[in-house]
Formats: sequence, C-alpha cells, structure tokens
Amino acid sequence: MFEPGHLHREIRADELSGQTFVYDLYYDVREDPEEGSMLHVRMTGTVDGKSFAEEFELHRDTAFNFFGVVTKLAVKHGLHPRGGPVLIGHEEYDRVFEDIRAKLGGTLGTPIDWEHLKRDDI
Repeated sequence: MFEPGHLHREIRADELSGQTFVYDLYYDVREDPEEGSMLHVRMTGTVDGKSFAEEFELHRDTAFNFFGVVTKLAVKHGLHPRGGPVLIGHEEYDRVFEDIRAKLGGTLGTPIDWEHLKRDDI
C-alpha cells in the first residue's frame, strides 16, 4: 500500500524464497545546513517474524538509490539476498520514486557527487 511518504509491503512465504517479509518505509526530505536536501528514511518490519528498525539519510543526488540501501538492510536482518524487496508489485515502487522525485525536485541527468555516493552506501 502506497501513500505519499509511506510504503507498506507484505511479501508472504509462497512469493519470496520461502520467507515472509513485511515492512514499512516512511520517508521525507529534510534540509541539512551543510549538506542540503537529504532524504530521510525510517524502515521497520519483520523478516520471518523477527522485528527490525533502521533509519538512514541519503543526499539529494544519491537518494534514488534508496532501494539498494533498503535491500542491504533487509539482508542484514535475515532476508535472503535473492529475495529483494522490489520484485513484486513494481507499480507501487514506481509511485514511491515519483513521489521522492517530486519532493526533491529531481530531474533526469542530474550529476552525482561521487563522495556522496561513497558516504551514502550504507
């Protein structure tokens, strides 16, 4: 279920490598006086019934890689790497990307600061 600033997903065992993965992503844009616009993400959920919670921030130019970070965190908490969170129901993820692009004022072709990419690779 998607609504601006929030995505809730439930992926049951028969859909994903025999695992159950339930998570919520809450995101917003925050202004940092030194870094500029930052995407702040709070992720809560369960992998096979084990709860977890994580928070992270990404620079404006690297924010569109946030599902890469989400996948790493899910794997850290027990999700099998073959069962990434963006495999099923792709249309909801497209809506999340569009929402983030609108919130950040992102456009195609915006250059990436490689130092941001190194620092934001959680």
